[in-house]
Amino acid sequence: MDVALSILAGLGLSAACGFRVFVPIFAASLASMVGLYTPSPDFAWLASPVAVFAFGSATLFEIAAYYIPYVDHLFDIVATPAAVLAGILIAAAEFGEMNPLLKWTLATIAGGSIAGAVQLGTVALRGLSLGSTAGATNFIVSTLEIFGAMFMSALAILLPVVGVAAVVFLLAASLWTISRRRKLPSQQ
Repeated sequence: MDVALSILAGLGLSAACGFRVFVPIFAASLASMVGLYTPSPDFAWLASPVAVFAFGSATLFEIAAYYIPYVDHLFDIVATPAAVLAGILIAAAEFGEMNPLLKWTLATIAGGSIAGAVQLGTVALRGLSLGSTAGATNFIVSTLEIFGAMFMSALAILLPVVGVAAVVFLLAASLWTISRRRKLPSQQ
């Protein structure tokens, strides 16, 4: 059961990386320092004060960058592949002691894909915001993404089953919305 919960927590944290790259890694690092989270032995360095400081600083920088219109879109050029890599890293950190080939394959396929899918959704939403309001609503979108990253990180660490259920719901809702939007123009 511990392996299943570890995998679920890793997937939830990977999804959170799609909202913000560093928030879930910072949350995992902070939670591991206070004993709420135990990364796999290869990632024990996440519990160090240096890691907490580094990821906390990166989190603040990332959050600030997304509140500047047009800079947020430029930041997405770097953040999109970084979110995938962060999703892989945090999934592998959570997956515990398993065969390294299985761990990294699962982290790459599942963790990277989930982080990438969520990140692409946020990029699309931000692009829609920029195109329809000239960036006036980017503040709202950025705030929702930060809360999404924090909420998903907390769920993944504290309630991994609920966290993955939330990920599945969000992905299903996104796919339904996209399919509905594609059908609307043809029906008119």
